[in-house]
Parts: sequence; structure tokens; C-alpha cells
Amino acid sequence: MTTKAAFFARIREEMARTPGLFAATTAPRPPAPGRLAETIRRELSERWPETLERFRGEFERVGGDFHRVASMADVPRVVGDIARARDGHRVATWHPTALGIDLTDGLRAERLEPLPMPSGAVTDAGAHATLRAQIAAADVGLTGVDLAVAETGSLVLVSGAGRPRSTALLPPYHVAVFDREALIESLEQLGVFFEAWHEGPAPAERGAAIHVITGPSRTADIELTLTRGVHGPKEVHAIFVDTPIRG
Repeated sequence: MTTKAAFFARIREEMARTPGLFAATTAPRPPAPGRLAETIRRELSERWPETLERFRGEFERVGGDFHRVASMADVPRVVGDIARARDGHRVATWHPTALGIDLTDGLRAERLEPLPMPSGAVTDAGAHATLRAQIAAADVGLTGVDLAVAETGSLVLVSGAGRPRSTALLPPYHVAVFDREALIESLEQLGVFFEAWHEGPAPAERGAAIHVITGPSRTADIELTLTRGVHGPKEVHAIFVDTPIRG
């Protein structure tokens, strides 16, 4: 049994290992974030291979599993390998319009049980509770990616119609699919895209949540004992597709 003195001594020991805070300043808001975001995309079209390699390194550094395939037709095979290795078969997936392609037949060919999300918002309370329970019972959550940040190995997902946030949060294994269009280099660029997304009226299909996912769910609570999967997926897999997803 841990005594109070030993408990606080361990906390002090762990806190002593924490490096000092770094200097930080507030970044100025860009005057035309939409145009700046397009400029960033044009520049990255020339150097996306280097950005992808940096993303891969940082993503694996934070505990993610990186995969690369030639086209979306190869994605069900990778998802099948991931699911079978973990004795799973139920896959909650974004709606085909949100994912960019219908993978239902491919997932079934891998002997998986796909659960595509509804195309629109589920407003009925009973239907919403049922769908949430089905997602929570899934073994794998399959989503797209809005942005992939190379600097931190982070995946950015925007909730909305056909892409509820629970798809990436409730199943124990999250698999995210993206292509070069999602790649950006830095958190500074991410701030530009956030500003661009909120420039003007919001699209009707956009949800209220933006998730920045950096590796599997982790918690150390007060005793600083690291545990995965308590507040979200215990594994996060990113599948990069060489061929543009939306053609």
C-alpha cells in the first residue's frame, strides 16, 4: 500500500523531469486566410513527399501506426489485416460522401461487417442513442482526414453530416485514410486553415467539433502511470493513399 509521503514523493520526482516552459507569442490573424490557405496548398504540391516523410516520423513517434497504399481499392485489405489481428470484424465508417468513396463492398470482401454512417444529421434522440451504441460496439472506426500536420504527427477531423465525431472516438481502433491534399507542415499553417474554415458562413453540413488527434488516447491521472485507451482509441492507424482520393 502506497503511503501519502511516497505518493507525493513520486509526483515530485516525475515533475522534476518536466522541462521548463518555452517562450510563446500569439500569432497575428491573417487578413485573408482563405487565399493564404490556397497559397499553402500550392506550395505543398511541390514538396508533399518531404512533408509526408516528416509526418510519418512524428506520427510513429507519438505511437501511431503508419501504412501506405497505392489507391483506395487497397484500403479494405489493410483495414481487414488490422481488424483480424485484433479479433475484430465490426467497422463503423464515415458515409461514402464524407469518406470520398464507398468501401462497403471491399470491407465485406474482407469478411468485415461495415456500419456506414447516415448521410445526414440524426436528430431523433432514440435513433441517435441507437447509432451511438452501434458505434461504441464497433471494433474499428474508419474515417477520413481533413488535415495531417507533419510537425506534430497530428490528424485533424471536422465533424459533420456523415462523419460524426464518435466514429473516431468510441471504437478501440481508429483507422484514418488521407492523401496528399490533407498534408500541411506546421501548427502555424493549421491556424491559417482554422481561420479559413471560419471565414464567412459555415456550410450547413459542418458539425460543431474539430478534433486534433495526436496518437492513441493516453492518460496518467494523478499517479502518472501511463495507460492507453481509457478516454478514446488505444491504437490510431493512418493510411496514406498515393492516388488522390477524390480523383
